[in-house]
This record gives sequence, structure tokens and C-alpha cells, in this order.
Amino acid sequence: MSASSLRARLLRRAPLLALAVAACLAVTARADLPPLIPRDVLLGNPSKSQARISHDGTRIAYLAPSDKNVLNVWVRTIGKTDDRMVTADDHRGIRTYFWAEDGKHLIYLQDVGGNENFHAYRVDLGGTPAAKDLTPFEGVRAQNIMLDRKHPNEMLVGLNQRDKKVFDMYRINLETGESKLDTQNPGDVSGWLTDPQFVIRAAVASDQATGAVTLRVRDGADAPWRDLVTWPFEESGGPVDFAPDGRSLYVETSIGSDVTRLVRLDAATGKELEVIASDPRCDVGEEIVNPNTHKLQAVSFEYTRREWKAIDPALRSDLEALKRAQPGDFTISSRDREDDRWTVAYTRDDGPVHYAVYDRKAMKLIPLFVSQPELEKYPLAKMEPVVIPTRDGLQMVSYLTLPAGVDAKNLPLVLVPHGGPWARDFWGLNGQTQWLANRGYAVLQPNFRASTGFGKKFLHAGDKQWGQAMQNDLTDAVQWAIQKGIADPKRVAIMGGSYGGYATLAGLAFTPELYACGVDIVGPSNLRTLLEATPAYWATMRKQLYLRMGEVDRDSLFNRQVSPLYHVDQVRAPLLIGQGANDPRVNIRESNQMVEAMRAKGLPVEYVVYQDEGHGFARPQNRLDFYGRAEQFLAKYLGGRAEPFTPVEGATADLK
Repeated sequence: MSASSLRARLLRRAPLLALAVAACLAVTARADLPPLIPRDVLLGNPSKSQARISHDGTRIAYLAPSDKNVLNVWVRTIGKTDDRMVTADDHRGIRTYFWAEDGKHLIYLQDVGGNENFHAYRVDLGGTPAAKDLTPFEGVRAQNIMLDRKHPNEMLVGLNQRDKKVFDMYRINLETGESKLDTQNPGDVSGWLTDPQFVIRAAVASDQATGAVTLRVRDGADAPWRDLVTWPFEESGGPVDFAPDGRSLYVETSIGSDVTRLVRLDAATGKELEVIASDPRCDVGEEIVNPNTHKLQAVSFEYTRREWKAIDPALRSDLEALKRAQPGDFTISSRDREDDRWTVAYTRDDGPVHYAVYDRKAMKLIPLFVSQPELEKYPLAKMEPVVIPTRDGLQMVSYLTLPAGVDAKNLPLVLVPHGGPWARDFWGLNGQTQWLANRGYAVLQPNFRASTGFGKKFLHAGDKQWGQAMQNDLTDAVQWAIQKGIADPKRVAIMGGSYGGYATLAGLAFTPELYACGVDIVGPSNLRTLLEATPAYWATMRKQLYLRMGEVDRDSLFNRQVSPLYHVDQVRAPLLIGQGANDPRVNIRESNQMVEAMRAKGLPVEYVVYQDEGHGFARPQNRLDFYGRAEQFLAKYLGGRAEPFTPVEGATADLK
């Protein structure tokens, strides 16, 4: 007899035993769950990650913790165990790095306390870990890093030194550190592209009157710019690379279809020369371009899972061999100069990322390491792609993760809307999702309208729908899980970061009957004050924000309608908020004012601020501290399992 039928029979025969029976069966269900996985295993630093091969094919660089548990760049010789740490970050940890094309240096980006004013640093692999700041300008952000194999001693980088709103491109000598202006921003350019000679010959500009995006090109470094193609706000598109001859470009475009297609355009006329690849279900995903020749070789599409399509016949057998070699979805992360060896990362839903070197001549994988070997000791949950209909007929590609060891019936559910909102969730291992599932929760991650990757109709169905149709999609996802019998309607939480944090606040305020509690991480509460505090360098995307969000700083009535801050009196469920003190995207005021308003109404809210964090929790001490608090919070209101928690040493938590 099943647990559910036993429970029904006992409740019919003896209603007074209801609470005791429910408690007994809950204990049984919890006992069937796998052992608790420690939070630091699921949510701490990886053991090793981001493997990249040197251009001579002899060495591997990767990220790994120092003896102080701070992520740094390490290098090893392939086939040897001579691993050594080549950077010396002692606090925040490095997350973005590149091999310099000269093979003698590494480049990495780092900010201070999460302020996102990244500097570009150079490390000499033949010397000490002392790093040279190549962009040593206070309050200036480095972005648009470009490297080229035919110019191994140079780097192009965008800096907003002259004007905080836009980025000029500078050419830096990697040996001397000398920097000189290469291309000045006319005031509307958000991105740049070089040709096969490493000359900036394409720019992406935004029209602040219409929200349109224009691809500009020029014939040489001293030639005038001209408009090649314009995508109105309703369309999607952008350049990928110049073709090898420099006279045409690979471009993604939705003009002529709902989804983006990969096409080749004439650089002189903008005429579409050929359609290279498309998928009627979804937009173009990732492209593989040969870094030596600039020849386009393959493209991926990702509706529910990643699928590769070979464009260059020479790559077809390699892609097929990689698909057969290991389970999971793979990405080619780097290639040596001779194109004989690649680094490949395999993503799985129920195990850590596997890194390997692929030998093209032998068509053989040489294992390197896994990202989190400790995870292999534990049974993890599977992630299932599901497509959920919305009330007005759209189809949401979503991901459902169910706790292992128990029936998928009447479970506590955590709905996790992604950030952005102009982004999407993907299939694969997710530490937060596994943490929730291991604690006994079903986890649902819906790609609600306005998510990217599913065509322009789906994207623009979210225009000016924050807190409205976008929020309805989240409600529909919860109702789907309830109707399927998966979720207990009395034990549903909503948890998210950034836009997902906004959706958490909106969920508690606009559908208070739906959620038992909420966890908001760096989420905006008032869309007007959100836009007022955005960084200056968001200027080129301002019109697009208005068209997608609404003119919330000009239309006070609309802002009050969609901002959770003005609906605090409707909140009934307890709320936990986590915030970085230095967040440049969602200013700390967003959390402060929500907490103040809730406490003024006598509503239950817990609030923790991390003094050395920005938009999210990069330092593992802070991350583990917050998730430990969140675990206790969810267990209290949903009834899931919880590992014991004490404040984490080294965390900069400030309870308010």
C-alpha cells in the first residue's frame, strides 16, 4: 500500500489522528531522502574549473582555490603534476582570465568589493605572481577585452576613462604596458568587433530615440563609419565575427523570422549572402569560430538541451566523437595554435563538470579533472526539461528538479525565477538547485516571457510586464506543479536573485495567497529608484530599458502599480533578504526601503547585508553564510531538512 493511500484510509477512520499521521509520514519521506550534502560541498568554491590550453598545446591553466580558499589561476604542464599558482589574489577571488597570445602572460579581471569597476591585470608566467595593473585608473571599468593570434603582444580593451557613460577602445602593449587610444566612442556604441587583421571595423550602436540597434562598419582604421544594418527594437541581432576575407560578416538576425538565424552579410552593402544555420524552436546559441582563420565552424541551438550543428565538414567527426565520448552537454572552451588539442567541458545535471583535453588526431579524450570531486560521493537529483503553458498560450521551457528517494507527490516546492530578466535558465548542474533538492524540495525554474533564446515574440511578450504578465507566468508555473500533484499548495516558496529577487517581492505582494515564504537576493523593490541608481555606463541601453520595463521614472502611476514597495500592506508571508553593500546594479537602497516598509507594518522580514559584496555573493564565506541562513528559514516555513548552521567565519554579514 502506498503512503498516500495509507494516509487517506487512516484519516477517514480516525480524523483525530490527522496531525500524528501526517507527521509520521513526513518523517518517513524525509528518511527516504539521501544523506545531507554539506553546504560547502554544494555551494563552496570548485576544486578546479575553467580549464584552458596554452597556444603551444603544452600547458593547462585553470581556476582553483589557494591555501586561503581564494580562487586563483593555476598552471600545469599536460601529463605532469607540476601545478603552481601564478596569481596572488588574497580576498575576492578571480573569476575571469585569458591566456595572452604571446604564451608568456595571463590576463585576468578583478574589481574591489563587488563594485564592478574591473581592472585588467597581467601576470608574467616566467616570474613571480606579482600582477601589473594594465588599466590603473580609479573609478574606471575595463571591458570588451580582445586578443588576436596574429598580434600576440597586443590587447584591445574598452575603458570609460574619458566619459563614464561610454567605452573608448585602447590598444595596450603587453610587454611594456603602454596604452594608447585606438578608437573613440561617438557616444552611442556599446560593442566593437575586429577584422582578421585585428583592426576595429565594426561597432554596435543604440538609438536613444527609438531603441533600435545598428551595426556600423568601416573599410579601415582611418575610413569613415557607415550604417550597414539596423534592427528595430522589435527585432534581435548582432555581429559574430568578420569572415576570413574581411569583406563579409557572420551575423545573428531575427529579421525575416521569429527566431534569430545565423547569416553572412556583405560588408559593403549589408546584403544577406547566405543563411548558415537556424532552428525554428529557438535562437542561435554559441558559435565556434577558428581563432586562426576566422572561419565559422559550428553553431549550437539550445531549446531544452544543447545541440551542435557542424558548419565546417572538417569538424563534423570531432563533434560526433565528443558527443559519444561522455554523457552530458559539451562546450569547446579553448584550442591550441595548431588546432590539434582542445579543452572540453562536459556539463551534467547530476554530477560535477568534467574537463578533458581532446586530441583531434587520435580522436581521444584525455581526462583532466572534475570541478567538484566531492559531489561524486553523493546521489544528486536529475533535472528534467518540461514545457509549461501560460494562461494566454505561450510555452515556457522550464526545468524541474525533484528530490531523490521520495515520490514526486505533495512536495514542498521552491520556485526559482532567473535574473536578468533578459536571460534564461539552462539544463545542467546547479549548486543552488541541488542544495534545495537535497533538503527535500521540488525545484522549478521557469523561463517566463521576456526570457531570451526563444524568439522575438516570446521576448517582447514581456515588454512592460514586470509584475504583470511576467508574474502571471510564475503563478502559472506554480499552479502547473500543484495540478500535477507535485507541489503541496500550502508549502510553496519563491526564491531568486536580481530580477528573480524582484519577482520574489512581487510574488509575495501581488499573489500573497500563493507563497508560504520568500527569499530575495539583491532584488529591486522600486523600479524608479532602481533606474535612478544604475551605473553611468548603462546610458547606451537606457531607451531599451524604458521600452522593456516602462518609463517608471517618468510615470509615477505605472511605477506604483508594478513596484512591490507600494504593495507591502498585501504581504503576508515571511521574507528573507540578502544584499551586497556595494551593489552597482541594484543599489542597497532597494533592500533597505523594502525592509523599512515591512517593519513599519509589523511584517516578518529578516535582513542581512554583506559589506564586501556587490551584485551577488562572490566570496564563498559570504555565500555559505547566506545560504545557511536561507536553509534555516526555508526549513522553518516549508518543513524541509536543514544542516546545522552557525555564522561562517570570515563572512562580512551585518544583520539589520
